[in-house]
Amino acid sequence: MHDDYTLIAAPPAIDDYRRLRVAAGLSAKSAEAAARGLPNTLFGVRIERAGSVVGMGRVIGDGGCFYQVVDIAVDPAHQGRGLGKRIVAALVDWQRDNIPDSAYVSLIADGQAHALYAQYGFAPTAPASIGMALRRRTGQPD
Repeated sequence: MHDDYTLIAAPPAIDDYRRLRVAAGLSAKSAEAAARGLPNTLFGVRIERAGSVVGMGRVIGDGGCFYQVVDIAVDPAHQGRGLGKRIVAALVDWQRDNIPDSAYVSLIADGQAHALYAQYGFAPTAPASIGMALRRRTGQPD
């Protein structure tokens, strides 16, 4: 672990959020979508190095019954240093201390990320259930 990385219990600013999603290979989000969504974060973290945001993750949901882990992203130039583990651990720790026992916590694991999430107790839901999505695409993000 590199000591020059700082985990901060707050989501990133809109521009950092948008930049980091694309850098990490996640879908682009418009400035409008980010401006609407980020304030609704139940708990978020960002990792900074020399004043630059290089990693992030958030928990969203209704605050009682359902929660979703989203936006786990680490800039490729900083991957392989355990930053993803730090992000997920912080989100799981917050959930353990702040959500009701009956709450349902979900996430969508892209690529091989399921191996990371499994280390923190997440398990595939199939075949009992499968994740589904409805994507609204009205154009390119600004």
